[in-house]
Amino acid sequence: MRRMLVPLMCLMAAACADPADEVANEAALIASDPIIARALHDPLMSDPDLASRNEANAAIGFVDSGALPVITASPEAASKAREALRLDLLERGSIPELPPPAHSASGKEMGPLTSAADLLAAVGAPTVCERQLIEDFSLAAKLPRVAAIPPSAMVMQAGGADGDTCGLRIIRYHTVAPREDVAQYHYTEALRGGLRVLRYTEPDDIIAATGEGGEALLVYIRTATNGLTGVLLIYRAP
Repeated sequence: MRRMLVPLMCLMAAACADPADEVANEAALIASDPIIARALHDPLMSDPDLASRNEANAAIGFVDSGALPVITASPEAASKAREALRLDLLERGSIPELPPPAHSASGKEMGPLTSAADLLAAVGAPTVCERQLIEDFSLAAKLPRVAAIPPSAMVMQAGGADGDTCGLRIIRYHTVAPREDVAQYHYTEALRGGLRVLRYTEPDDIIAATGEGGEALLVYIRTATNGLTGVLLIYRAP
């Protein structure tokens, strides 16, 4: 009889669990783990009309993540993020002024469905690198200073390749910092890294930089959901 009571009590305890506690636990997981956030907030979880979408080859295609951001922009948050960017830059020297934009950038627009081949072509990487691409959040922590992402960045997707002649990083992130401040951050870091830097405002806010040995950096900055700034960064090492 006692053996039967133990599992019965366990079931009763689970049934009586406080729903508010479950919501709080889920929110804590979402806030601390972007992978869980992506899984739980993917529209495929709640919209059967999206059942045809298949991200099985996301590591190859680098299609823009459909995850909903777990933060929302506000004037106060944007101001704090802007100050954090400036302080980070000032710790290592003065901040140069953003140059006036050059004529519209040439090449294809980098939208959510841009193929891996087009992403690589944008920085002059050989086509063979496409087969070496992997998707791994840890790669966002292995960026050279010239391609560093700002302190306020929330990485949504990260990948790259480290084979011969490939040395690639493809990072998508969101931030509450305003677009112009994000452009200022990447412009300053590229300039300090000895790259030749141009700024464009059409078709998006773009920072385009090149260096010796085929080194290239492209940063596409747009307005994302919830008032956030969305950034696609492509870097090719020399």
